[in-house]
Amino acid sequence: MSVSAAANDSRTLLKLEEFLPYRLVILSARTSNALARIYAERFQLTIPQWRVIATLGQYPVRTARDIARHGMMHKSTVSRAVTALVERGLLRKEPNAFDMREEHLRLTEEGRAIYEAVVPQARSFEEEITAAFAPGERAEFIRLIEKLDAHTRNLAPDPDPDA
Repeated sequence: MSVSAAANDSRTLLKLEEFLPYRLVILSARTSNALARIYAERFQLTIPQWRVIATLGQYPVRTARDIARHGMMHKSTVSRAVTALVERGLLRKEPNAFDMREEHLRLTEEGRAIYEAVVPQARSFEEEITAAFAPGERAEFIRLIEKLDAHTRNLAPDPDPDA
């Protein structure tokens, strides 16, 4: 079979528009980029910086390693975001008494204020994108995401952010 014939064979053709991993990446990128405009325009935050702030908004004291694991980000991405946020006075570092190689991170008052200002906008954005669902579909969608998340954790454990 020629290369062009193989490319058209339905057994070897991967239709990206129907391939779930591809669709999830595209959906994630679209929603993340749209939401990023909200916090970039008003607060001059990058996506990794917002993820650090959002994590510390929910979990007030964490290490950079914790944040990297939670957000599935590489440690260098988190490190750059943390450095920028500390320089802007949105985050502070505190020594970890149990491990001097690490520092505990927490939001400053200004960082907390930004978190509290973005959250209602983020929730509004979530409502806007889920408005496409019929009654009951949002809950079903969340249930299916949780099911896929649990299943994929078994297939491929979360990577080590230090790797």
